[in-house]
Amino acid sequence: MDDSTSILRCTNKVYLTDLLKSHDLGMPRTEILYKDRPEELQHVATRLGFPLVLKVPDGCFSRGVIKVSTPEEMHTATTQLYEHSVLLLAQEFFYTEYDWRIGILNRKPIFACQYFMSKGHWQIYNHKAIGAEVIGECRTLAVHEAPRAVVELALKTANLIGDGLYGVDLKQSGDQVVVIEVNDNPNLDAGIEDAYLQDDLYSLVLEEFVRRLELKRLGQAW
Repeated sequence: MDDSTSILRCTNKVYLTDLLKSHDLGMPRTEILYKDRPEELQHVATRLGFPLVLKVPDGCFSRGVIKVSTPEEMHTATTQLYEHSVLLLAQEFFYTEYDWRIGILNRKPIFACQYFMSKGHWQIYNHKAIGAEVIGECRTLAVHEAPRAVVELALKTANLIGDGLYGVDLKQSGDQVVVIEVNDNPNLDAGIEDAYLQDDLYSLVLEEFVRRLELKRLGQAW
């Protein structure tokens, strides 16, 4: 159900940052780093404070993401990441025990998951671990059981991307809810995202495919 516009919007974290800021939607404090402006590193670190997280704009599955706690670590990490991109995102560190993943299909929430951090790690994926510890545990709930503020922010964010199938990742700490990223073509894995709706989850997706194909057949482009 991917469309080219959604793919471009979701895979560009710089675009997503500007989009969220322009619509005043919750996100961790974030600044853009430029390879040709090394003098900005210290100023950004002062504004955001340590620890902070550095990201390449098109990273996924926790790759191209480094947490730094000192100016020295920041210099080393940016040097490494600038080999892959001339732009980086510097983001305040916002730790929670788990991330929320809210699945959105055609502007409606269809599943809610809690993705827990990998054991002893600050991310869901720990690519240096082995076996079962590479990825944290998951818990799936009915959408109505998830905090309303989380679902509402996920829906507002996804609606800015389009009307396809998205997985919006968010963090919640007390009353504060922030968007981490939006995934086009999110995972729908047996025993995880379908744990609550089970086969009904796939029925929702297939019915949407059929609806769109019928619109296309009738010449009503979607």
